[in-house]
Amino acid sequence: MIEARHLRVLRAVATSGSFSAAARDLGCTQPAVSQQMKALETSVGTPLLVRTGREMRLTQAGEALVRHANGILAGLTAAEEEVAAIAGLRAGRVRLVSFPSGSSTLVPTALAALRAAHPGTRVSLEEAEPPRSVELLREGDCDVALAFRYEDAADRDAAGAEEWADLVVRPLLTDRLVALVPERHRLARAGSGPVAIAELADEPWIAGCPRCRGQLVEVCTGAGFTPRIDFATDDYPAVAGLVGAGLGVAVLPELAIESVRPRGVHTVPLAPAVRREIVALTLPDLSQVPAVAATLDELVRAGAR
Repeated sequence: MIEARHLRVLRAVATSGSFSAAARDLGCTQPAVSQQMKALETSVGTPLLVRTGREMRLTQAGEALVRHANGILAGLTAAEEEVAAIAGLRAGRVRLVSFPSGSSTLVPTALAALRAAHPGTRVSLEEAEPPRSVELLREGDCDVALAFRYEDAADRDAAGAEEWADLVVRPLLTDRLVALVPERHRLARAGSGPVAIAELADEPWIAGCPRCRGQLVEVCTGAGFTPRIDFATDDYPAVAGLVGAGLGVAVLPELAIESVRPRGVHTVPLAPAVRREIVALTLPDLSQVPAVAATLDELVRAGAR
């Protein structure tokens, strides 16, 4: 097997014309140069140098190897410089996937801080709800995935705590769900105290993303009723707009409401509280990549704010 260090020595001998001169250029001893040349000739199975007087001359095989060595060593140097830049966070790329309310709240804060600290690091963003975002991570289509799961959800027993057992999990925050009612709704006039979701049993409902929709049905079922869902949309501003127009009520995470800033809508805390755990996920090997680790750290800081 040809080693890069042997190619460097061969090129130095070819340039300087002797083992002793090559040793001075490389900062090593003449016997070390001779030993490495013998090892290289053994690897390729043919002589590469012949002595003519006090100088060394390349054989035809030696000339061919030096010609290729220049390109190989140049490429290797470029690769070493690029890897050093990535390791030192002077460069690097992170592919981030987030659900929409995380994209509009946590992600901008985290990426602004990342860019300020490491301007050479580039982050691309794609939106996907879990479990699709987690699938993209496992399939190698992203490096970091923002995801969530509901506390005490029925599917936790099915998916279990092992849902993310093969991943590195960085907790970001716990997000509470609240009810959205029109400003003139009876609960809006009643005050800002927590209400049981059963008090909304007879209302028309506007549901959100499929996972949120499933959670809504599960919570309502636990309270003894099945919600009558008149509208369903993945778009949080649309949910808030429909509620504000008096077309129904909804339950949304506070993080989603923060990103929407709805008009004509009143938020009502639920009792008992329903919460979801928001996390940043990556693969164990990727967590050691400096740019990925820095992105995770900034997302944690954003969640703490």
